[in-house]
Amino acid sequence: MSHNDRPQVSRRGFLAGTAAAAATAAVPAIAQVAAASTAAAAARPNILLIVTDDQPKQTEWAQPKTVDWLAGRGVKFTNGHVTTPLCAPSRSSVLSGQYAHNHGVRNNSASYQLDQDTTLPRYLKQAGYRTGLFGKFLNSWTLDDNPPHFEDFALLQPAYVDARWNVNGAVQTINGYTTDIIKNRTLDFLDEAANDSRPWFAYVTPFASHGPRTPAPKYAGTDVPDWNGRPSVPEADRSDKPGYIQNATGTLADGRRIRAEQLRTLRSVDDAVQAFKDKLTSLGQLDNTLVIYIGDNGFGWADHGWTKKSVPYRAAHEVPFYLSWPAGGLGAGTTDDRIVANIDIAPTVLDAAGVTPGHSQDGKSLLTSYSRDHLLVEWWKQGAAAGGPPTWSSYVAKNKQYTEYYDLKTDANGVVSGTGQLKFREHYDLAGDPHQLKNSLYQATPQDEQNLGIPALAAQLAADRTV
Repeated sequence: MSHNDRPQVSRRGFLAGTAAAAATAAVPAIAQVAAASTAAAAARPNILLIVTDDQPKQTEWAQPKTVDWLAGRGVKFTNGHVTTPLCAPSRSSVLSGQYAHNHGVRNNSASYQLDQDTTLPRYLKQAGYRTGLFGKFLNSWTLDDNPPHFEDFALLQPAYVDARWNVNGAVQTINGYTTDIIKNRTLDFLDEAANDSRPWFAYVTPFASHGPRTPAPKYAGTDVPDWNGRPSVPEADRSDKPGYIQNATGTLADGRRIRAEQLRTLRSVDDAVQAFKDKLTSLGQLDNTLVIYIGDNGFGWADHGWTKKSVPYRAAHEVPFYLSWPAGGLGAGTTDDRIVANIDIAPTVLDAAGVTPGHSQDGKSLLTSYSRDHLLVEWWKQGAAAGGPPTWSSYVAKNKQYTEYYDLKTDANGVVSGTGQLKFREHYDLAGDPHQLKNSLYQATPQDEQNLGIPALAAQLAADRTV
């Protein structure tokens, strides 16, 4: 089903014809939302937002229960992306609806640059939601620093087994497998709905499938389907690629190992998602809970020899992305091929909750018919150490991708410095070359560039970087 013929449901559309409609006909400013009527509050959906770590797109085998629920009985976004393929910048975009160049968290060391007054938990708590965080928050966040605007939280210092946590202000070690602990803490939070009539927001963030990719004991020996790579694994001739890719050493064996380890850790996430579904069913809250699932970035399985994230190739910025909200008309099992991204999550949640944000957002509500023709994806190099990708930005459409690399770097606070000089460019015809094997700009003539439309793409990219 395309975005043109799927149900277009906003919160107002869902409430239309109900007793709450009159109370919510005009959405008040955020400062007044907390005074919304009881009838309006009762109609607002619960929000379950699940963000996994380093999960690439081709991982559905590990999550049959998740896929059955959220894709089979919701919406599967087939063109889901993150706007910065790195943990803290991406998570900050999830929470704020902004590009990293606007929220300021340009690297994993700069987490405190995020204005916590622009985040989902702030707006939802002020609007009368019960708020909870279970799992990872932001890289470089100090463990004993309580995450703002969450009234119930189990903040994980990233690890898989016997980890350190901050549980509602008490820092402690909790023995056990962290995905299971996150599951159980979330279930306890959901159970409180039996005695608390407020709508709730649960932000659930397991460490899977981040390295070291330690599986739960019961999945440690799980066989995974054979995988023979894809044409980009490894790419035989990388002479048209930037230097850091020419120097990459990842092999098919490396890709197979990483993939298998990721799939095994994600089996526990799948168990947790099923437990959430069962709990919501028993509470009678399944229909009016908006569930969104996304990876914070993808990951290379030795594509172009690369076994990390942080690069402008598809494996790094394309992610699984699902949404389900039966009461909002999104529970039928459809696909949506719009270009969507992590920046769209906050606008979608606030739209469903009837909350108007007090800051500018770059994303758009997925509950509307809005459809973009391309997306800005961006990444910054931190520090001056040699190696690794330089700072880059990219114009990503369904049929093409244009990337520029720059002489720019960031410090630990995300502050940018450098000449900004253009260092390298890539262009790929994604329709004819989906694995990004042939850089159309390698040895291209000025006429070739004109024929490819590079001047217009470069101008649009420059504009996108400053908006």
